[in-house]
Amino acid sequence: MRPETEAELADMISAAKGPVCVQGGGTRGVNLNGDVIETGGLSGITLYEPGSLTLVAQAGTLLAEVEAALDAEGQRLAFEPMDHRGLMGKSGEPTLGGVVAGNVSGPRRVSVGACRDFMLGVRFVDGTGTVVKNGGRVMKNVTGYDLVKLLTGSWGTLGVLTEVSLKVLPKPESAACILIDGLSDADAVAAMAKALGSPFEVTGAAHIPVGLDGTPVTMLRIEGFAGSVDYRAGQVAALFAGQEVRVERNPDAVTKGWAWVRDVVPFHGADGDVWRVSCTPSDGADLAAKIGAEAHLFDWGGGLIWARVAAGTDVRSRLGAFDGHATLVRGTGQPKFQPEPAAVAALSKGLRAKYDPKGILNAGLMG
Repeated sequence: MRPETEAELADMISAAKGPVCVQGGGTRGVNLNGDVIETGGLSGITLYEPGSLTLVAQAGTLLAEVEAALDAEGQRLAFEPMDHRGLMGKSGEPTLGGVVAGNVSGPRRVSVGACRDFMLGVRFVDGTGTVVKNGGRVMKNVTGYDLVKLLTGSWGTLGVLTEVSLKVLPKPESAACILIDGLSDADAVAAMAKALGSPFEVTGAAHIPVGLDGTPVTMLRIEGFAGSVDYRAGQVAALFAGQEVRVERNPDAVTKGWAWVRDVVPFHGADGDVWRVSCTPSDGADLAAKIGAEAHLFDWGGGLIWARVAAGTDVRSRLGAFDGHATLVRGTGQPKFQPEPAAVAALSKGLRAKYDPKGILNAGLMG
């Protein structure tokens, strides 16, 4: 089913007698039982005000279309959403609604926040076929449920997004990447914490134990006006005097390097399950050792671990209790999302009962 209007979508959901699987571009590996509802017919940028840093678009709008419109005005989605296609082996086109539904964010989240932090408003159809609107075009306090925040990252289990409005930001004039070679996981996490804790506004901090040349590399990104970037990159590099430090100032190389981290390119085409572990950065090295992955990398200064393990590996049992959560991004045999504590699970169940009383929207995906 492919509705062309919000009203058509509402009628489809209202008439649904069994589960429906909500799908945008089909790039993030959500395969559930039930009738598939594709949102690609709900497409188009409905409002873009560069001067107000605001964009409104229908949920099925291709992400590439949004990014092209922003680029023409020297702006961007600052949370740099990940492209899952290479990791998941998919060939579709990512949509803006899919990004919002998954709260999909990239390496810059460590400095500017996630997709959820840029959301201004949503329109969606709930599990009864009712059209709901929440938020607007400017940031403001809300009363009752903040549905903008709830729908962002709900993976289509509370409603099917039809339109989203969000804040955008200007693109920086320049960027540089400080590269530190040869650090262990523990030393890399300490180095990333040192850089992120400095006054030099680091906008990305990642560590790859096996880089392009087969040796460890730690990456620290600086962005902004050209003069400021040059100064701050030099200051960050000086924090690691005595170590093997390089500074990459070629803009194309910096962009490609961080897209490599964002999209977890080292795992593309490799066998096994892929897990995404969110944790306290200082625990990152120890948790990675517990996982014992065939390959791993760190993002967000160590607060995000990507791990590739043998198919069927229960990473959660290897980790035990820890301050964070583990998500199965690619693979089967385990729940996709970390089981919630009883109190949180009760709240989640209550929300789903309110917005999807028939239990039909992406049923079973989030518990």
